[in-house]
Amino acid sequence: MALLHRAELRPSKLDLLAAWLPGQPWFAGAAGAEVTRVAAYRFDDPAGEVGIETILVRAGDGPVLQVPLTYRAAPLAGADRWLVGTTEHSVLGPRWVYDACGDPVYPPALAAAVLADAGQAEEYFEVDGRREVRAPSMTLAGTRAGSPPALGTVDDVVDGDPTLIRAGGIELALVRRPAPADAPAQARLTGAWAGQADPVLLAYAR
Repeated sequence: MALLHRAELRPSKLDLLAAWLPGQPWFAGAAGAEVTRVAAYRFDDPAGEVGIETILVRAGDGPVLQVPLTYRAAPLAGADRWLVGTTEHSVLGPRWVYDACGDPVYPPALAAAVLADAGQAEEYFEVDGRREVRAPSMTLAGTRAGSPPALGTVDDVVDGDPTLIRAGGIELALVRRPAPADAPAQARLTGAWAGQADPVLLAYAR
């Protein structure tokens, strides 16, 4: 489960992405255009230390872009290449925001969703000592292919569309511009949201 806070971020996630996205090789849209949120989903960090959120956005009238992010309370050593920016969280303090593809907590969570249909984390607020669950903004469906392997250290990340994450003898492919499509592998993760009735391909493994 993912505990959320009713908090203000300065700059906001979308402001960070508006500055960061145009520099990515898979970006599509007009640089400087307003970045809007389409939907989002979260994974759990078993240690409870790192926030893992994937946001689907558009830049202006461009296509939907998939951006997995991790939120950390301190810089991640050796991950400057993947830093999206920093923000001040009104409850948690300073947060370092990374492209999750370069963060070691993300590949095991993505593999569990793709290979074991682990689904997304349930999001909730603490209100007067009780949990107030927030309805998800999209649905996910993975493949029940058994327990995902223990990935350990990530061997390589190749940025592009898809972004390839190689670890533990498998390759995870994150689709940056999700669209209805067949995956070139049996193990896949698809999703849908309001206004997108046909499931789109989000990621796959091979």
